[in-house]
This record gives sequence, structure tokens and C-alpha cells, in this order.
Amino acid sequence: MGQGPLGMDGFLFALTLFAALGCGIVAGVFFAFSAFVMRALASLPALQGIAAMQAINVAAVTAAFMVALLGTALACGALVVSSLLAWGEPFAAYLLAGGAFYLVGTIGPTGVYHVPRNEALATVEPRGAGAEDHWSRYLSPDYSRR
Repeated sequence: MGQGPLGMDGFLFALTLFAALGCGIVAGVFFAFSAFVMRALASLPALQGIAAMQAINVAAVTAAFMVALLGTALACGALVVSSLLAWGEPFAAYLLAGGAFYLVGTIGPTGVYHVPRNEALATVEPRGAGAEDHWSRYLSPDYSRR
């Protein structure tokens, strides 16, 4: 393949562009969620907040969001591998850093922390015993600082 911008071949440049756009899209979703969605949910009574969050968690599993979240992870993983294979190139450290930051900073916390919390919340009956306590724990400490 021919050399593209920054000395990368065309495929690697396209993969980098896809990953960068995916990171931006996911960052936008996460920003909106933490900046005002969680604050709005925290302002609701537990019954309504739990039901709303349960509905959001179901509605979020769409092809578009999964491609953005997991497709970007796949692209970032490929960039990490590519960076190691092209280690002497001027762009390699940037690919390694960008790919690793997304995997460690986005996919890691999502899989280890947020998904298990959301799965636990899915089992809570909003009107059931202990629902208010569960909701209070769900909201704090969280990225939804009030």
C-alpha cells in the first residue's frame, strides 16, 4: 500500500481515523450521561430512577452503540498491535498510547465496574424492599456528583 499521512499506509491511517472517530462518539455519549442524565436520574424518587435506569440500560444495547463502543475497542486493539509491529516509526508511540488509553480507560471500567452494576440494578424490583438503599448505593460514589 502507498504511504498516507504521517508515513502510515492507507489502511493503518483509515483504522486510526475510525478509532479516533469512535473514541469521540463514545466520549460524547459518556459525557452526556455523566453531565446530565445521571444528575436527572438522581433527582428522581428511587422508584422512578430505578425504572428509568433499567429502561436506559435495555435501550442502550443497539447496533449503533455496540459498534461505536466495541468496534472502537477492536480498532484500538489492532492499533496497539500495529504500533508494536511498527515500533521504530514516528507514529507508533501515539498509536500505542491512544489505543491503550481507550482500552484501559473505557472498556476496562465499563466491563469491570459499570456493566456488573447495571446487571445488579436490572434485578431490583423498583417497588421492592431495599430498592431505595440499592438506588442510593448505585448513585454514590459515582460520576454523577451532585
